Amino acid sequence: MSQVAQTPEPPPESPPLDPYAIRRAYRRERLRRRAKRDRRREQKLAGMRYVVFIFVLLALSVFLTLTAWHEVQRLFGI
Repeated sequence: MSQVAQTPEPPPESPPLDPYAIRRAYRRERLRRRAKRDRRREQKLAGMRYVVFIFVLLALSVFLTLTAWHEVQRLFGI
């Protein structure tokens, strides 16, 4: 019997190397860390702004309450 002629397999080609792949990976990780740090800082600042805003509202309400109480005392002679 005759056999089918086998063609020699071409040698496997190595994938092309990207000379900038490592540099891009380091840059991507640095950007991720920076974004994480910035996000954490922004959350802290948002908390601080909230506390300051609540304090200002509380101080304003106390001021208006005392002013109104003073006016009521002055008008009605209490």
